Amino acid sequence: MLRLAANLSMLFGEYDFLDRFEKAAEVGFEAVEYLFPYDYEADEIKRRLDQFSLAQALFNTPPGDWGSGERGLACIPGREVEFTDGIDKALNYAQALDAQRIHVMAGIKPESVTDNEARACYIKNLRYAAVAAQKIGVNVLVEPINNVDMPGYFVNFQEEGMSLIEEINEPNVRLQFDCYHCQMMRGDVVSTFRKYYQYIDHVQIAGVPGRHEPDVGELNYRYILKAIDSTGYSGFIGCEYKPKAATASGLGWANDYLSSV
Repeated sequence: MLRLAANLSMLFGEYDFLDRFEKAAEVGFEAVEYLFPYDYEADEIKRRLDQFSLAQALFNTPPGDWGSGERGLACIPGREVEFTDGIDKALNYAQALDAQRIHVMAGIKPESVTDNEARACYIKNLRYAAVAAQKIGVNVLVEPINNVDMPGYFVNFQEEGMSLIEEINEPNVRLQFDCYHCQMMRGDVVSTFRKYYQYIDHVQIAGVPGRHEPDVGELNYRYILKAIDSTGYSGFIGCEYKPKAATASGLGWANDYLSSV
């Protein structure tokens, strides 16, 4: 049985962030993810995870100045100190929250930086993150993100992600497979998943187009989730989508996966 994680940066947005943990548990989620935890103390989040019997599936490392459009630092030469400080902070949170994986955003490549320079910087930074994360049993994830929603993002295709993972060559660097981003960039979601499933440590879903509920749009998630399950994938499925109305009212698609819906 596939296990769903509620992305609390997108779901239950009608409630304050710290109240979303309870709402996720009420409808049957057994795990949560979100973009960033850093506006809250780790022990404040951990209390809610424990209170509502939720696992911490995933969160992102600090992205730089999100408000000004930064989407990660890993590929940006000259920001290495800020990057390593962010990794150390993220791993402190991961340890406190019993999180087994963190996603390191690659960033938007500056125009003044060549592709080779960005790649070399990214690989060096991810190796630092991987070695540090190994010490506490945490996996570091590479996620290809589509360049429609995030123009200029450094890693767009699963092939690019796998090439980087192979060059980094650390056992705890794994692939984060977002079906939405895959469909936006190339399609072939199921065949691409099957090609790389042995390297995949986290999955995310959303409808295409619009990034709404999985049963809205052109993707047949009943088929996709069945195909993912057939590979033996045992990680979480992160529900990273924008509800069209109140979150709970749009969860009919999840009847087979959430016991309380």
